[in-house]
Amino acid sequence: MASMKPGERKLQILQTLAAMLEQPKGDKVTTAALAARLEVSEAALYRHFASKAQMFEGLIEFIESTVFGLINQISEQEESGLAQVQGIAAMLLSFAERNPGMTRVLIGDALVNEDDRLQQRMNQFIERVELALKQSLRIAATQGQAQEAEVALRANMVTSVVLGRWHRFAKSGFRQSPTENAQAQVALLLR
Repeated sequence: MASMKPGERKLQILQTLAAMLEQPKGDKVTTAALAARLEVSEAALYRHFASKAQMFEGLIEFIESTVFGLINQISEQEESGLAQVQGIAAMLLSFAERNPGMTRVLIGDALVNEDDRLQQRMNQFIERVELALKQSLRIAATQGQAQEAEVALRANMVTSVVLGRWHRFAKSGFRQSPTENAQAQVALLLR
């Protein structure tokens, strides 16, 4: 354990926190429980993170860098604005499916009773996702695939469907797949 580099220990703490968030009951994760799972003292956790909020910020940074990196890839690889929207929605849902613990962060479930700035940051994340969808829909409008007047409305509807599917996935104890029939539903919203 002592031979681990600081960056490796930090990553291990974040991975363990994410794994604990995957528990279907959704119990509040305490630093004591996290330390016990890692077989270290709580003081050892605080050598790597100044606070529990900072641990959650590490998870949020992972979510942001992964999701926005993938959105950029989709936007660069797909010329069709509508295909971009469908690709972004599919990626957001499959990201949640592959990362159940992160889904509880995405919907704010894991952030209840934590620092308010964490929920504000997730709200900004959702706003940025919706902005990316608007940009793709504007491209679709210039390609004659969508109405410019409906860009904001459709971006909000797609965002709402994604959020709803994330919630349903988390609240079902991760049994209700967020990707099931999602492409067909998003396609209906984009008609």
